[in-house]
Amino acid sequence: MESTRTLADKIFLVLKGIGMGAANKVPGVSGGVVAFVAGFYEEFIYSLQKVNRKALKLLFNGRFKSFFQYINGRFLGLLFLGMVISYFSVSKILDYFIKHYELYVWSVFFGMIIGSIYYIGKDFKDWNYKTCIAIIIGIVIGIGISFLDPATENDNLWFVFFCGIISVTGMTLPGFSGSFILILLGNYVLLLVDSVNALYDTLFEIIKGNFSFIYNVARIRMLKVLAVFTLGSVTGLVTFSHLLSYILKRYKRITISVIIGFIIGSLGVVWPWKKTIYKLLEDGSIQIDSQGAKVIENYSRYIPELNAQTWTAILFIVIGILIVLALEVYGQKTKPKKQDA
Repeated sequence: MESTRTLADKIFLVLKGIGMGAANKVPGVSGGVVAFVAGFYEEFIYSLQKVNRKALKLLFNGRFKSFFQYINGRFLGLLFLGMVISYFSVSKILDYFIKHYELYVWSVFFGMIIGSIYYIGKDFKDWNYKTCIAIIIGIVIGIGISFLDPATENDNLWFVFFCGIISVTGMTLPGFSGSFILILLGNYVLLLVDSVNALYDTLFEIIKGNFSFIYNVARIRMLKVLAVFTLGSVTGLVTFSHLLSYILKRYKRITISVIIGFIIGSLGVVWPWKKTIYKLLEDGSIQIDSQGAKVIENYSRYIPELNAQTWTAILFIVIGILIVLALEVYGQKTKPKKQDA
């Protein structure tokens, strides 16, 4: 597989990782959809599934090259490189646009999900009562999640580890938004904003030769939280990949049907026209995070009036659809190379 990838393919793989990382951070959007539409979802799952007992044996025996080849390391490495870049760059840009142009950002994602439904559904030929029931179940679960009430923040390390396991569902299961699940668990700001910012500040201080953070109890606590969350995420990623690999091999039609349902159901989560409900303090004021941003608790959706702003949002929905169609065209161009491999 790797020998057939050109330099352009590798660059695009990093860009896809950036896309996954950015999508994973936005509540309601699933990084798994990016993998599915961009045509590398199954390779992603099967590569993660290679992180097993045999891989660990190779690693602990010092056979690093064999370990790297066995787990499709170059593919995973380029993909995760893109995700890391995203978390410290694109995600920051997304935060800015969501803060200042929220309606249009949601519109683009809404369009991308519509395009994803078309992309996945157009080649789906296995229509029968079982797959239809599976799609309906996926839709009901997807919509149901969007109406759940969020919990309060909890920095207990065992719970943080559990959050890490759950949060990666968005990477492995298209249509499930890991970041939206974190909002429901009450830990979105703690794990994807405060702890990441703590790491960013710490790395910046280390580069400047400033190690005073080791005396900062709050900072150390945040770094511990991030480390445990990362460990939970890795655990969840490997665990879910083994489960999904097993399911895809034996129940591929039903699995694809449920995924289509999840993605359709997620349209309710990313509906562009919604009012943001902010988390309130005991005195009735809005809670502010460490970066001065208002802490989001949930969303209230509504039907918009037809005005200039609405038509502009619809234009951005079309742009979102076109982005997915462009990814499809790229996927079709690279598909023959992969088949020849």
